[in-house]
Amino acid sequence: MHEFENPDHWNVAAKHYQKTAHPFTAHFAEAALARVVLTPSSRVLDVAAGTGALALAAARTGAQVLATDFSAAMVACVAAARLPNVDARVMDGQALDLPDESFDAVFSIFGVIMFPDWRKGLEEMQRVTKPGGHGVVATWQDQGAATFLLLGNIRRKLFPERAGMTMPAGVQALSNPDDFAHALIAAGFCNPVIERVTHDYLLDVAALDEPDTLFGMSPDWSSLSASDKSAVIAEVRQMAGAQPILPIPSTALIAVAKK
Repeated sequence: MHEFENPDHWNVAAKHYQKTAHPFTAHFAEAALARVVLTPSSRVLDVAAGTGALALAAARTGAQVLATDFSAAMVACVAAARLPNVDARVMDGQALDLPDESFDAVFSIFGVIMFPDWRKGLEEMQRVTKPGGHGVVATWQDQGAATFLLLGNIRRKLFPERAGMTMPAGVQALSNPDDFAHALIAAGFCNPVIERVTHDYLLDVAALDEPDTLFGMSPDWSSLSASDKSAVIAEVRQMAGAQPILPIPSTALIAVAKK
């Protein structure tokens, strides 16, 4: 089992994810929301919601939002916002305990791409979408994003003979827009429109003083020796130079499809 497929991994990481990843993924959640019209009468589902970057943003439109995730700790983070139009439930996105055709818009922002059976995840999204509604999926390209992207690039430079972290199968399969479109059509959606969206992850160079906090979620970091880690940190500092912030341009594919 890939560690990203284990809810315990996310239960442990939830607070760290909320602090470090949530503000960054929120940029892509807003980009996804901008591609679908929601109203206070809309019913919205966020599949594999994490700490709720999409769900909380969708709630600001007045829509009724259900956020689901297989990690109880992630769901607790969403519930802690205590918004009256947001419900949060522990649920497996590969087998949603929800009725057919019950949501106007179903989103998964960097969620379904992590599933062991990502195809089933897409099919479940399609199943619970109302006719005429929208499915919206965001995925990273195959080198990942933010600190994962930075660390992978540095490893390939410093240790080219070593294999790096293998991206989840869904990320690999959907990194090409044509393949992504075909997968959505195979799941039962139609007319997919896929766009590249890039935002900078702003790495605070001061955070390198605690690199395990910065990089600790990545196997590319935990598999390194102490001396290797020192070499990586030195490389990042050299890249940053005198800048207090190192921008890491990170590109996602955002797909919008109809049912």
